[in-house]
Amino acid sequence: MDLMEKLAILTDSAKYDVACTSSGAGNHNPVGMGIGSTVDCGICHTFSADGRCISLLKVLMTNRCVYNCQYCVNRCSNDVPRAAFTPQELAELTMEFYRRNYIEGLFLSSGVERNPDYATEQMLYTLQLLRQTYHFTGYIHAKAIPGADERLVEQLGALANRLSVNIELPSSRSLTLLAPNKTKQAILAPMGQICEKITESKALVRYKHAPKFAPAGQSTQMIVGASPETDFQILNLTQSLYRKFHLKRVFFSAYIPVSESSLLPSPDTKPPLLREHRLYQADWLLRYYQFEAQEILDEANPNFNPFLDPKCNWAVNHLDQFPIEVNRATLEQLLRVPGIGPVSARRIVTARRHGALDEAALKRLGVVMKRAQFFITCKGRMKKGLRLAPQTVVKALMDNHPLAQTEQMSLFDLPAVQAQREAAACIGKQI
Repeated sequence: MDLMEKLAILTDSAKYDVACTSSGAGNHNPVGMGIGSTVDCGICHTFSADGRCISLLKVLMTNRCVYNCQYCVNRCSNDVPRAAFTPQELAELTMEFYRRNYIEGLFLSSGVERNPDYATEQMLYTLQLLRQTYHFTGYIHAKAIPGADERLVEQLGALANRLSVNIELPSSRSLTLLAPNKTKQAILAPMGQICEKITESKALVRYKHAPKFAPAGQSTQMIVGASPETDFQILNLTQSLYRKFHLKRVFFSAYIPVSESSLLPSPDTKPPLLREHRLYQADWLLRYYQFEAQEILDEANPNFNPFLDPKCNWAVNHLDQFPIEVNRATLEQLLRVPGIGPVSARRIVTARRHGALDEAALKRLGVVMKRAQFFITCKGRMKKGLRLAPQTVVKALMDNHPLAQTEQMSLFDLPAVQAQREAAACIGKQI
């Protein structure tokens, strides 16, 4: 098998891993030394075999795997073409792609060939060649394999800008059922180790030549839709991971049927892309809007509303806290208003020091008044003609959703209109 055949197989096998951002890495190249650099804005593109955006080479060391995870295309029982790079091949390939300006960095993961230690050693040799032999100082994101020796993980973190350990499934029960070779403890142990080493590294930041350990932090990925956990369970786990391991990101990947198994949803099942989108929106609320997971969802309502984003849904169910006066509300209160984000909230707090704000001023500051108008007052007044009633607010917010367009005169009810009516009635009953 030649190098390009290996590349086609191993880039295609890597496309299911979505945790490949590099925000926050500032590994600048000293003048006259080394090749490549990455700046604080980060790299977030990928390289794939079908020619899509090529900025970060996203590839597996090998797709040979001794594990039999039911949801994985590379599991040992699946009949797919197998390939493996040698460390020298992959290092040379990365450098050649960089010199041709195809890529700016490397995203490296691997199947578990033989055992976790062997797979990690192969990745480690590749990174050593890039850093020490080719003097490549560009961005590298490496996957730490659960079960690998702590010393190997430590060496990997000393060479990579970011490390990630995929938690894969939201519960121990699903992990035991669908990935019998993996355990919760084996996954969380390296996450804890990486967190400790990053903390130690940051404590030495005042020393100019102190070695840096994974300076861009760590992340993880969760598969959504392969197991029966609710959105509430997934969101609670996400919050716990942020707090315990100080992750940069938790990525969500909608389950794509790549094989048949009685333990998985039907092969005809469509990937739950809207659910994945709602989880990312809720994740944003946890990280930037000071929400708690228990506020967004609860045991009585464990799944997201498909017609309203999580922030709007929360606001509609807490109309007793609105409207708020934008000229007096705290930053925390402003962040709870649909249509007001962290940037516009801070702009409001700064701008109102120089005078009271009206609707026109809020628009100039970046507030989306189409949503915010139902939840705020300016100088003690709401927009003329608005009614703060649940059904009115819900219908106005739902009109922005592609599945729930504004109803028009018709002899027959279109499916979208019927869906809108049913959803509005359902929400009205909950309120």
